Amino acid sequence: MPRPTAAQLAYGSATVIVSTIAMLLLSQTSTGLGVAVISAAALALGLLVALTVPMPRRRGRHAARGGASAAPVTTAPSASHGDATPAAQVPEPRTATAEHPVHH
Repeated sequence: MPRPTAAQLAYGSATVIVSTIAMLLLSQTSTGLGVAVISAAALALGLLVALTVPMPRRRGRHAARGGASAAPVTTAPSASHGDATPAAQVPEPRTATAEHPVHH
């Protein structure tokens, strides 16, 4: 089983804390059973959120073992200069259009 990423831990923990506080404030419960039920629900929700955060793709030497799922990296030669340097493959910067002018 892969280790959880920092994003998964952060989103899950934040979900548990925020949902616990929100449910306690909305329910206005003060009994031990009510707090326990709300805490269990918040933990379940935090776990669900942590598990649904997308995992980052593998890179480097782990991707080489990926078999058919690893996409081959190809570089197309630049049409203007004929060389395949990374600087020649950088697209031109976008310019603002006057279709939606900003009014102050």
